[in-house]
Amino acid sequence: MEIVRVENLTKKYGNKENETIAINNISFSVQKGEFVAIIGPSGSGKSTLLHLIGGLDKPTSGKVLMNGKNIYEYSDDDLAIFRRKNIGFIYQFYNLLPILTVEENITLPCDLDSKKVPEEKLRSLLHLLGLENRRKYLPNQLSGGQQQRVAIGRALINQPSILLADEPTGNLDVKTSKEIIQLLKQANKIYQQTIIIITHNLEISKEADRVLQIEDGKLVEKGEKSNESVT
Repeated sequence: MEIVRVENLTKKYGNKENETIAINNISFSVQKGEFVAIIGPSGSGKSTLLHLIGGLDKPTSGKVLMNGKNIYEYSDDDLAIFRRKNIGFIYQFYNLLPILTVEENITLPCDLDSKKVPEEKLRSLLHLLGLENRRKYLPNQLSGGQQQRVAIGRALINQPSILLADEPTGNLDVKTSKEIIQLLKQANKIYQQTIIIITHNLEISKEADRVLQIEDGKLVEKGEKSNESVT
């Protein structure tokens, strides 16, 4: 089942002689439960594309349809609510709130929606993350890898339609990076969580179901591991 469709997406900055085309007429779709990696050199437009898919930036033209709805038809306020309920974000630098504990950082999206998290669900997620004994710790009491695990938990707590990860291992060593990618693969398998990850690391991209390659804002390759067709 298709969960995301990107149609003729273009993003331009500046105008006339100063115009820069960051994303150039890109189209593709993602199926529910798919793990997709988007690769490309620095400055190729990877992060811009991810921000457009997640509704953090607006395109110059084109559409992003999530569950059949063009997210850019929402008002700014409604889009913010839609993002919080349907999209999980993971960043390179964690973006944890330093005054909140591990547990409080993970459950923050629920608090913003005035939703109580069942203790069993929280325990299950903490177990998956390997943070059962760290739930009352503050971010500055954790390693970088543990902080990224908290960020993943925060992104997963609402069981979003899609998880968007922007270079989630870019600030970690090789061993910890592998652990984080395996954790994402577990979430993909256990929760059937749809994941799009941005990376320049080819070893990480090999763990994905499908790899999309971007150069100079254009989609130049739609690779896949299966023999199914790609749109």
